[in-house]
Amino acid sequence: MKTDFDILIIGGGMVGASLACALRESALRVGVIEAVPLAASTQPSYDDRTIALAYGSRRIFESIGLWADVAPEANPIERIHISDRGRFGFTRLSAADAGLPALGYVVANRALGAALLRQIEAANNIDWLCPAEMQDIQFASEAATVTVRHRDTHKTFTARLVVAADGAHSAVRQHAGIEAARTEYRQSAIVTNVTAGLPHGNTAYERFTDTGPLAVLPLPHSKCAVVWSAREQEVEKILAQSDVEFLSRLQERFGGRLGTFSRLGKRAAYPLALTKVKEHVRPRLVLIGNAAHTVHPVAGQGFNLGLRDVAALSEVLSDAVRANRDIGDVSVLRPYAEWRRRDNQVTSFFTNSLVRIFSNNFPPLAFARNAGLIAADLLPPVKRGFIRMTSGLGGRLPRLARGLPL
Repeated sequence: MKTDFDILIIGGGMVGASLACALRESALRVGVIEAVPLAASTQPSYDDRTIALAYGSRRIFESIGLWADVAPEANPIERIHISDRGRFGFTRLSAADAGLPALGYVVANRALGAALLRQIEAANNIDWLCPAEMQDIQFASEAATVTVRHRDTHKTFTARLVVAADGAHSAVRQHAGIEAARTEYRQSAIVTNVTAGLPHGNTAYERFTDTGPLAVLPLPHSKCAVVWSAREQEVEKILAQSDVEFLSRLQERFGGRLGTFSRLGKRAAYPLALTKVKEHVRPRLVLIGNAAHTVHPVAGQGFNLGLRDVAALSEVLSDAVRANRDIGDVSVLRPYAEWRRRDNQVTSFFTNSLVRIFSNNFPPLAFARNAGLIAADLLPPVKRGFIRMTSGLGGRLPRLARGLPL
């Protein structure tokens, strides 16, 4: 059956756009449906937030030819300091521990979005449909049919495969009737940026507090990105504080390791939840990124997990094309789901466990976790294993994550 597209990606955020870029040199005809123009202030993927890219994500971007555009905007993370506020435990990680040039990189969402869009616009096999919104989707044995509202008109497209990359509240997932189990953390991530009084030395800080994890990430010119997980009942009050009050409370939570914070940036809050879906693939359908899973931002794993979805799926699809197989057939898609299952399970278990363990102030547990932090600081093999997992370098790696072409 002849279709309008081989692959129709619903959702042009960072994960969906990354998949399109990964396939830009393939023989596949790719369409991307995105509801909000990238330059709009309401664009949720390319707003004023920053994102922590794992070293493994850098490899993926290098393999698809994107890193050269991103690198000038990316601040390296050379060291990570992990601590439990008010207690004795801490762990220090460095890139040298694992023989890496950096543990990760901090980059503005808008800079990453601009680099992705430049690649998409230059590709001959990608149609970028924006602003466009999916209205309906039907799945048949040979193709999926998607009805889209695009610039005040309704259009119908057919595709051999639909990729749902439309976020945690995925409309595609709901239309398909795929169940998602959502566990609310009853926390929101308050994100902003500040200027530190002392040089950060390209060190990232993960500080566990009694109200939730607090991450302070290095940016250029002594600025730092802040991801402050706060209890939901306190969020509105924190956001309503004056800049002076907010900085004072942040300082009290973090301490004086970076001197006095000043020059507070724009503040925003995002509710946090753990989401797991029962099915990642069906005939003519695959879920990636937040449509397939969401995790707590502790340890900065969310986008990196979605980017590994991109690397694995693009490899599975490229292999299917070379073998002249139907890319929408569930027998082609099922190995992708099985491949990604372990990484999804390990990452969600790891992040969820960190939040639960460090949120519990039961004295014996608090002592045990702090002893564990000290042990991790003193044992190089433990450090290297931790770095490999959080850097996206563990398990069975897709070709793109190994620096190889598709």
